[in-house]
Amino acid sequence: MRFNKQIFTILILSLSLALAGSGCISEGEGAEDNVAQETTESEFSNIRENPVTPWNPEPVAPVIEPTACIDPQASVIGNVTIGASVMVSPMASIRSDEGMPIFVGNRTNVQDGVVLHALETIDEEGETVEKNLVEIEGKKYAVYIGENVSLAHQAQVHGPASVGSDTFIGMQAFVFKSKVGNNCVLEPRSAAIGVTIPDGRYIPAGTVVTSQAEADKLPEVTDDYAYRHTNEAVVYVNVNLAEGYNKAS
Repeated sequence: MRFNKQIFTILILSLSLALAGSGCISEGEGAEDNVAQETTESEFSNIRENPVTPWNPEPVAPVIEPTACIDPQASVIGNVTIGASVMVSPMASIRSDEGMPIFVGNRTNVQDGVVLHALETIDEEGETVEKNLVEIEGKKYAVYIGENVSLAHQAQVHGPASVGSDTFIGMQAFVFKSKVGNNCVLEPRSAAIGVTIPDGRYIPAGTVVTSQAEADKLPEVTDDYAYRHTNEAVVYVNVNLAEGYNKAS
């Protein structure tokens, strides 16, 4: 009987540890856990300051609204601001350790495998690298993502770059050195490189736009466009997922 009780105890402990690692987390959780867990979270937290580097001597911690959900398997590092009701899914990486800052607006979703990163915005002499920043409403960012944006599975937005509000960035789409307007759609595996995409345009699947002339000729998102309302539905789902995961954790 003693042997069976030991096995039962081990199984219960294993289940408790597994459950403790599920759900969304925010910085500072686990304060009442044991010392071993505190050490692990302190050294290896998925939400943490950027490291000190030759181009940035100041560690900065992310600022995250309480209603946002950051999955434990996602990374949020450095000078990142994340707004209300944002959903950051497993394996997403929002890494502000080279290009800074990164901003993610309210009700935006950053889905599985999405990468937000940027070219350095401060050089090793401490000077601002202006060409690697985008300006939005008088403020400068390495990456700026507006409100109600969907960044679908494995999409990449690499700064300097901005994405306007109510825009859908499709699966495996790519944005680099570009500004994407409001109410736009980048269909799966499309790309915007070195261009400004006007408001209300879409890039067809697999199309790579590398000149402003191409960008200006992109088709408009009309009422009969197949993906006209896709983003609204995706935002609705992910806002509710963020709320649901937070309640469950």
